[in-house]
Amino acid sequence: MRRYGFPVGAVLVLAGVVMHVPDYLMARHDHFMMAGMPMSGLMTAGMVLIVAGLALAVWALLPDRAERAARAGRVTATQRYAALDRAELSPAHRVLAIVLFVGLVIDTMKPASLGFVAPGMVKEYGLDRSEIATLPFVAITGTVFGSLLWGYLADIFGRRSTILFSGLMYVATSICGFMPSFGWNLAMCFAMGSAAGGMLPIAYSLMSESIPARQRGWLLVLQSGLAAAFGYLIASGTTSLLVPYLSWRVLWLLGAPTGVLLVVLTRWIPESPRFLLACGRDEEAARVMRRYGVRAVPAETASTADAPPPRLAALLTGSLLPRTAGILVYGLGWGVVNWGFITFLPVFLQAAGVGAQPSDLLVLSSLFALPATALAAVAYARWSSRRSMLTYAVVTGLVLLLFGALDPSGPGHAALLVALISLLLSGAAGMIAMLAPYAAEVYPTPLRATGSGVAAASSKVGGMFGPLLLTTAPRIGTLAFISAAPVAAAAYALWRTGVETAGRPLVEVVAPVEQKD
Repeated sequence: MRRYGFPVGAVLVLAGVVMHVPDYLMARHDHFMMAGMPMSGLMTAGMVLIVAGLALAVWALLPDRAERAARAGRVTATQRYAALDRAELSPAHRVLAIVLFVGLVIDTMKPASLGFVAPGMVKEYGLDRSEIATLPFVAITGTVFGSLLWGYLADIFGRRSTILFSGLMYVATSICGFMPSFGWNLAMCFAMGSAAGGMLPIAYSLMSESIPARQRGWLLVLQSGLAAAFGYLIASGTTSLLVPYLSWRVLWLLGAPTGVLLVVLTRWIPESPRFLLACGRDEEAARVMRRYGVRAVPAETASTADAPPPRLAALLTGSLLPRTAGILVYGLGWGVVNWGFITFLPVFLQAAGVGAQPSDLLVLSSLFALPATALAAVAYARWSSRRSMLTYAVVTGLVLLLFGALDPSGPGHAALLVALISLLLSGAAGMIAMLAPYAAEVYPTPLRATGSGVAAASSKVGGMFGPLLLTTAPRIGTLAFISAAPVAAAAYALWRTGVETAGRPLVEVVAPVEQKD
């Protein structure tokens, strides 16, 4: 019966979403403005079906008793396959990379849409600036929660199973676009943020455990940077194409078809072979290996007595603590720069009257900054992962200090502004593009997704402090100096705790003494 639980649960969730559509269509003559509409009985019944469907899907995806016993009894050795690290990039590897890239683009569309739905919400619900500011705060808080929860669940349910559930959550939380009140929107946006925050650590854990060591670094970094760019591009494109006809609500409603697409695409996503080995499912791991054209050749074994259990607290103990601390500080440093400085840069530029449209300056600077992702991918894989991350953090911090010292926001400084913003966006893009792959490489398999979730959460915590920084910094120079402090701390933390991962096998057991490179 368990094997039918997920498809039945998915049908219930999809039916529950469809039951919200009639109320949405009833508002079509008023440009789909549903503010103040009572929650109909059909919508209420649909929400009940969604909750029931999600519960059934969770039950179906949980590891069964036999698998839990196999994990618990794995006390002799977890067999590794050296061929995984030495393999060539096969067609199946490329298909996996493409499918997960699509999943990451779908994932980044959700937070990217926040800025595009805000104007429509303000108009429909009659909100002031302080009220609409709660929307990104609640949504980003949801992504922090989701990154931690989904990363932890991926180490229990499995990478593929958690991606399946993430796709189903995208479908379920699309009803955010049907909510008649701003309060309901906040609640559903928290749930949507939780679903969106969870995809990142799962995808990079699965990629790092499946891609050969020689190609792993550049492929993960390039995938990270391009997914963010494409997600924003699609969010802005759908805003131009659909919002004039279907209102801002359509940006949330797109979660249903994109979630269904992600569920369908899991057909081409095999489970991580390393995760299967850690669970005692050796035969399944061998089948996945053959799919990748890899012959299962046993290498040295590692006692699972040295492998930590999949618990969040395990990241804060022993030799894992310095790694986790470094990743937390690095992610927080980027988050403050992105959410506290870059996000509010147009506000300062508009107020200062720079002699050009702030949006034009940012678009031009973004074009100059695009090659930074490709450069970061090459440097990370071919030079040094640790040194590349350190370099991008130092560049970002120095540019912020120049912003603070020069304060180039007055008229006549457009060229200097473009140069500084381009360098800043390049540094920040490189930092975030390398953080997720690095976190997926420095933890052992039983904790890899959990550690990746911590990294993803740390990068979003800065969004919770962004509005506070804006109110405490009356000028752009002050904000730049404030934002530079956590970036300096990030560079120092990585210098002290970072480990080299470029071209090296993934860790299975953490050594008691860290080796730099």
